[in-house]
Amino acid sequence: MASSSGTKDGVGPPRSLSRRMTRAPTMLDPADDSAAVDSELVPSSLASIAPILRVANEVEKENPRVAYLCRFHAFEKAHRMDQTSSGRGVRQFKTYLLHRLEREEEVTKPILAKNDPREIQKYYQMFYEKNIREGQYTKKPEEMAKIYQIATVLYDVLRTVVPSSKVDDEERRDQLTILEWLALRFGFQKGNVANQREHLILLLANMDVRKKNLQECPWGDRRQQSQLLYIALYLLIWGEASNIRFMPECLCYIFHHMANEMYGTLFGNVQHVTGGTYQTEPREESFLKDVVTPIYEVMQKEARRNKSGKASHSAWRNYDDLNEYFWNEKCFKLGWPMDRKADFFVHSDVIKPANKAMIIIAWHQRVYPNVPFDEDLVRSVLSIFITAAILNFCRAFLDIVLSFNAWRSLKFGQILRYLLKFAAAAFWLVVMPVTYSRSFQNPSGILRFFNSLGAAWQTQSLYNYLVAIYLVPNVLAALLFLFPFLRRTMERSNWRIITILMWWAQPKLYVGRGMHEDMFSLLKYTLFWITLLISKLAFSYYVEILPLIDPTRSIMSLSVSGYDWHELFPQVPHNIPLVIAIWSPIVLVYFMDTQIWYAIFSTVVGGIYGAFSHLGEIRTLGMLRARFESVPSAFSKRLVPYSKDENRRHQRDDTLERINIAKFSQMWNEFILSMRNEDLINHWEKNLLLVPYSSGDVSVVQWPPFLLASKIPIALDMAKDFKERDDADLFRKIKNDDFMYFAIIECYETLRDVLLGLLLDDGDKKIIWQICYEVENSIQQRRFLRDFKMSGLPLLSDKLDKFLNLLMADYEDAQLYRSQIINKLQDIIEIIIQDVMTNGHEVLEKTHTFHQDDKREQKFERVNIDLSQSRSWMEKVVRLHLLLTVKESAINVPTNLEARRRITFFANSLFMTMPSAPKVRNMISFSVLTPYYREPVLYSTEELNKENEDGITTLFYLQKIYPDEWKNYEERIQDPKLGYADKDRSELDRQWVSYRGQTLARTVRGMMYYRETLELQCFLDFADDNAIFGGYRAIDINHRDYRTLKEQAQALADLKFTYVVSCQLYGAQKKSSDAQDRSCYVNILNLMLTYPSLRVAYIDEREETVNGKAEKVYYSVLVKGGEKLDEEIYRIKLPGRPTEIGEGKPENQNHAIIFTRGEALQTIDMNQHFPAFLLCHSPKQVREERRIIPTSLNINLSLIVLPQDNYFEEAFKMRNVLEEFLKTHHGQRTPTILGLREHIFTGSVSSLAWFMSNQETSFVTIGQRILANPLRVRFHYGHPDIFDRLFHLTRGGISKASKTINLSEDIFSGYNSTLRGGYVTHHEYIQVGKGRDVGMNQISLFEAKVANGNGEQTLSRDVYRLGRRFDFYRMLSFYFTTVGFYFSSMVTVLTVYVFLYGRLYMVLSGLERRILDDPSVRQSKALEEALATQSFFQLGLLLVLPMVMEIGLERGFRSAIGDFIVMQLQLASVFFTFQLGTKAHYYGRTILHGGSKYRATGRGFVVFHAKFADNYRMYSRSHFVKGLELFMLLIVYEVYGHSYRSSSLYFFITFSMWFLVASWLFAPFVFNPSGFEWQKTVDDWSDWKRWMGNRGGIGIAHDKSWESWWNEEQEHLKNTNVRGLRPVLVRYGNRTSRFKDGVDGKTKIRTDFQLMFRILKALLFLGFVSVMTVLFVVGGLAVSDLFAAILAFMPTGWALILIAQACRPCLKGIGIWDSVMELSRAYEAIMGLIVFMPIVVLSWFPFVTEFQARLLFNQAFSRGLQISMILQGKKDKTSSS
Repeated sequence: MASSSGTKDGVGPPRSLSRRMTRAPTMLDPADDSAAVDSELVPSSLASIAPILRVANEVEKENPRVAYLCRFHAFEKAHRMDQTSSGRGVRQFKTYLLHRLEREEEVTKPILAKNDPREIQKYYQMFYEKNIREGQYTKKPEEMAKIYQIATVLYDVLRTVVPSSKVDDEERRDQLTILEWLALRFGFQKGNVANQREHLILLLANMDVRKKNLQECPWGDRRQQSQLLYIALYLLIWGEASNIRFMPECLCYIFHHMANEMYGTLFGNVQHVTGGTYQTEPREESFLKDVVTPIYEVMQKEARRNKSGKASHSAWRNYDDLNEYFWNEKCFKLGWPMDRKADFFVHSDVIKPANKAMIIIAWHQRVYPNVPFDEDLVRSVLSIFITAAILNFCRAFLDIVLSFNAWRSLKFGQILRYLLKFAAAAFWLVVMPVTYSRSFQNPSGILRFFNSLGAAWQTQSLYNYLVAIYLVPNVLAALLFLFPFLRRTMERSNWRIITILMWWAQPKLYVGRGMHEDMFSLLKYTLFWITLLISKLAFSYYVEILPLIDPTRSIMSLSVSGYDWHELFPQVPHNIPLVIAIWSPIVLVYFMDTQIWYAIFSTVVGGIYGAFSHLGEIRTLGMLRARFESVPSAFSKRLVPYSKDENRRHQRDDTLERINIAKFSQMWNEFILSMRNEDLINHWEKNLLLVPYSSGDVSVVQWPPFLLASKIPIALDMAKDFKERDDADLFRKIKNDDFMYFAIIECYETLRDVLLGLLLDDGDKKIIWQICYEVENSIQQRRFLRDFKMSGLPLLSDKLDKFLNLLMADYEDAQLYRSQIINKLQDIIEIIIQDVMTNGHEVLEKTHTFHQDDKREQKFERVNIDLSQSRSWMEKVVRLHLLLTVKESAINVPTNLEARRRITFFANSLFMTMPSAPKVRNMISFSVLTPYYREPVLYSTEELNKENEDGITTLFYLQKIYPDEWKNYEERIQDPKLGYADKDRSELDRQWVSYRGQTLARTVRGMMYYRETLELQCFLDFADDNAIFGGYRAIDINHRDYRTLKEQAQALADLKFTYVVSCQLYGAQKKSSDAQDRSCYVNILNLMLTYPSLRVAYIDEREETVNGKAEKVYYSVLVKGGEKLDEEIYRIKLPGRPTEIGEGKPENQNHAIIFTRGEALQTIDMNQHFPAFLLCHSPKQVREERRIIPTSLNINLSLIVLPQDNYFEEAFKMRNVLEEFLKTHHGQRTPTILGLREHIFTGSVSSLAWFMSNQETSFVTIGQRILANPLRVRFHYGHPDIFDRLFHLTRGGISKASKTINLSEDIFSGYNSTLRGGYVTHHEYIQVGKGRDVGMNQISLFEAKVANGNGEQTLSRDVYRLGRRFDFYRMLSFYFTTVGFYFSSMVTVLTVYVFLYGRLYMVLSGLERRILDDPSVRQSKALEEALATQSFFQLGLLLVLPMVMEIGLERGFRSAIGDFIVMQLQLASVFFTFQLGTKAHYYGRTILHGGSKYRATGRGFVVFHAKFADNYRMYSRSHFVKGLELFMLLIVYEVYGHSYRSSSLYFFITFSMWFLVASWLFAPFVFNPSGFEWQKTVDDWSDWKRWMGNRGGIGIAHDKSWESWWNEEQEHLKNTNVRGLRPVLVRYGNRTSRFKDGVDGKTKIRTDFQLMFRILKALLFLGFVSVMTVLFVVGGLAVSDLFAAILAFMPTGWALILIAQACRPCLKGIGIWDSVMELSRAYEAIMGLIVFMPIVVLSWFPFVTEFQARLLFNQAFSRGLQISMILQGKKDKTSSS
């Protein structure tokens, strides 16, 4: 925990040196027996005493007695080290030293004191005052190092001679700390020293408190001294390295050089290599200025050359580029101190065959069906090795081409490898075809050419031998694959022969070695993929390939004499273009459908693993009630630690079970109370769910009342109606229901205790005891029904109800309250005596005989009403009242669905496999880090009550979404016992709303549950039995023992847990005069004051005078809450603005990570990089806040955004999860990242939110489950994973931050961890809450961001290295679960294009009619069957499979099927099909053009109507253009195609494509709130016309003018190379050849000629009408001809526009760019009209709006929306009147 100590008082110069710093090499040169050289005669086995003898020589002249004491100490130590003198030279040395000591003992006498202890003590004080306290300011570090060594030895001797209790505190305190000495030596900052001192102390303290045998090392133990020195040095370097922390090898370079300096300073001041001496004089902040700042400046310059992501990755050096400079020996050219002229500081610009084989086999079987594998078939299949040789050659060629720009930085061996690989590939490319041609007797065609090349070779089987040689490397690779331990050993080996072999197989990297899994894991994921591939290949062969063989052969054998349109390839034989058109989509489906098979197999295997993990065993309240009896024991087994001694002690009696139940009660009740404070349950439900802390007063187990509810009323009815006189029958019926039996016994005994406690008179108590005796005696003698009348029980129950209500009521008049209690009590006794008991009068008579006094008082008049102040007594009363009065079943308690889910999941998790919980003192310490930017901290009252354009306020919206929680909240604040009466209601409302939005307050509250649970766990670990039975909240903290226990719990919680929020702009907000910034500052300050253990880190920007100039200086600052304001703890100066170099979030994390503590670190995000937006904000306000977002994604975000959340009951399991770090993976590795399950809690907001919630839930559960096991490719996907902090501290941190390429920063952390030998796991017995996007535009932004990130991942070195280093099957897992999914999405869309363009070619050329109508050709059905698999992917059905499986596991398959049906009715397929287009567009765009950037998603409850212009700007290029293109292709195909209309599969294929077109064009409006309201449609049209007509220019925003938007949409083309331009030219250039040409650009007329322009337009219109009239009348022009002309002209014009955009500089030079712009405006207007017209038509019908509201939102909100609109309309009428 970050302490309150810091740098406010200054960390002044170093004060003392730890005694562990001594380390000196022992020189064993023989010499004469003189005092000057005795330290050099030390034998090698006693080397550790040499420093002591050297110190004796140093001080002998000044104080011979102290020198004698030093030698005596050395002799004792030598004797302890080798008591038998068996070492070489030890006996002689000890004899020599003993003789000298005997001589000196007589000669030397104490000088400063009367005895030796005081002598050494006074001498040490004098030496310290003279040399250290004064000399630290004047002496050089080298001199001080020698003085510190002497002081260290003297202190060691002092402690040996003087008892520890007699050593002065001043001497103890004045030891110089290691970190302070290092700061003096190297110039580290004071704040850094103080921060790392606390860091190191807490790490060591945690190791010590966990009983890891961290013992104090001997002073002479050099190894441990050196380790501590090196650790301290590294921590100081890391703590001040700023952005360099992302470069671990750079840090290592700095560390090793500084460690070398440190060694030289301490042990001889000599460099090992050169023999020179160190001549450095560090000054304040010299490390920052001389080491960190130069490297930072290099990174800063390179980041600026990134050009906001527009520059190519090869044009600038990112973090990884600079870090990998230190991977080879070139880095030593930097020298030390670093040479600023080295190249590091100079800018970088200054320096598949399986498909073929199946086709061959299928073709052969159609020709020779009775000969499955003859010689010709085998020979044909062997030709795949030629294909393999060609592909291998292409790969070698591309390796050279794509890496050519990096050759300057490559080693010669790497370049040689590339060239040799290319030469080998070229050799096989030539040899394979030549030898293959020789295997044919009479070759023809191209085979004859290759046959002639190999004429000198007469051996026909040479090709077979070459194939065998060609396969040798693959065979060896397969053998290594089967023995992963052998491959792992080879990769880590330095043997020359193995190094050469591995050099050829793959280049040796600093990372990525030894990543292979153990044999068991390998077998699991290998079996998974072999089964999958067999299924996939069999399906592809029998469904996709084999059915097309016969039609293809027939087509190739037919001849076509004529074409309807011009044939593009008239000279190509065998109708090859037609064959290509048929087979192209099949090939694409072949490569894409593996993703489909993966979805199927992962769903099945993930479901099986989930079932074996006990998921969903308790998924309903009924299941919970049935198994609740076993929950306490499961809790004790999983979450309660017990030592062997405790188990042995409790086994002697029966208290263990009672203690277990009591501990469970503590936790369970805190869990229930936390849900009450969160307003998930009301008071009544809370009381039903609470469990008594102790059952000592009752003879049966006291279960929660919700299990016992209605049992007493049922038992009363049963007894009242019981007609028989035999007790046994009645008791048998009661005991058949265990809970009824427990309830009756508990009620009886509790009522007895309540009455006895209430009564003060002993005679009254005697009556109660006598009644109880009669009851128990009659039961034992089986005459209960004869002695008691059951008919009187209902009346007694009613009286007890009123009596207990009275006891629970508050009172003001004590006398009146007492009389009421007495009256009720007397009524109850009277009913018992007269109406229930048959011999009640005898009871009174018996008590009269034993209790007689002189006072004639009425019975039951002396009562103790003060018991109402007793918490434990009142709990009994409340529980008794519930048991007696709850008549309906509590099967639906709690009613809140979230509360139900949390209770059932927690109970279910107790039966899942998890590590045993350690005691808090033995658990792993951890921190939580939350990066924060400008998200809301706490919503203001104005924000809650401000209405949007529909009259809806945030508070109103939440009241409708969470009606039960609002009701519970009002009940809570109106309860006078809870003390809310004195609090401001508006402040409470703010908190209630903020805890349901994405606010920092909500996240902090959730994370601080960790501390609460740690304190509770400390109480359960260390409290005695009485305290546990008494209750956690009932202990008296004024009691000395309990106060000590409370302080111990708080101290341990501080030791084990740290929470740091990185509020990047807190310092700026603190200084700002802006109201919103000041509000954020005040709210963050209030959080620190509310949670004293919360720490806030921020970047402070100041202006300071440096060398006479004002410069901006940046600091990382850590603060905490003080009494009223924040208090600074640490301040560390930075080399510059840390967030300027990389992506925002990882840089924000990085600057604050130095303030975290512990061995583990959990990352918790706020899910947002930019400000959250208010629901009631205007579009203008939103757009002004979000100028940084690209124009294509500029939309309105809403208010309430949802963060990471945490739950009390889940925080209780944190110490179990942390134990996973100590578990080894099959004896090899321990985990470095623990993946945790997430719960998506935003599904109830809208239908889209439900879709995303289900999709995300399936990914974070079944998806990540299968990734972790068996596939072993789970990485880090963001919060709430837990990192091995010490592992990642030395390996680049918890994320990567390079701009653009590390857009998805989280997953790169997983990549980095895996490449560096890490191991990622996934655990589902604990969960953390998380919000997800809930609106169409927000979801699209999120999908665009993820698609962009995957595009950058595809281009990254991390993905390349993982792909190369993984074995084949693990590589498949990696590919299809990361970038492969997005590539498959892109291929899915591409398949639609290829299919339609191929069919269009067949239709327009007439080939479809002439060839496919031939009776011998039956290919269409086979083609459509193959394409049907693509349709499943297209409709999003694959995403639904994991959802259905996971919902089935956790909620039952009936619920899963029901949810699936409802999702389809709510147009889930439309949504998923639309998002398919988003993924494909942004992934492909990033691959081709780059320039991806962070996109804020908002994640809010969306009730904001997005205008048509906003939607058009966002989806125009990604969906509308592509949708209209496919629409035109389908129109042409439907009009001109006439084949196979009766095929049902044909209908399915074309329907899926029509469905895709409709989804891409209209989904944004279907899921847009109020999208079909007439008034909003009119407003949207006006806004659209205004936007289209406005002229652009400098300073005009894209949302104000179409021209500005259109120009910004082309920005990516400015940075596009040939790779990006090629698809534009090919795709749209070819289109011009398919359709007729035509369309001239309209000339733009100056505004000065408006009259002429109007005349010209009139003439053109009249001319057009005249020409069309003549053509229709004279030329016989038909409407179909006009339709065909439009279909030809429109795509041609659009293709010309796209080509013109690619050639923009040339056209601007020619002067026709303005014409291109006007033509584009016309096309945009037409596209907008086509999309807008259906919206207008649907807006005419009022029921469409009603249907949409029902579709989008839940029923409660739909009613609320309409009510609000009515009220708003009334307001408008009132104001207008």
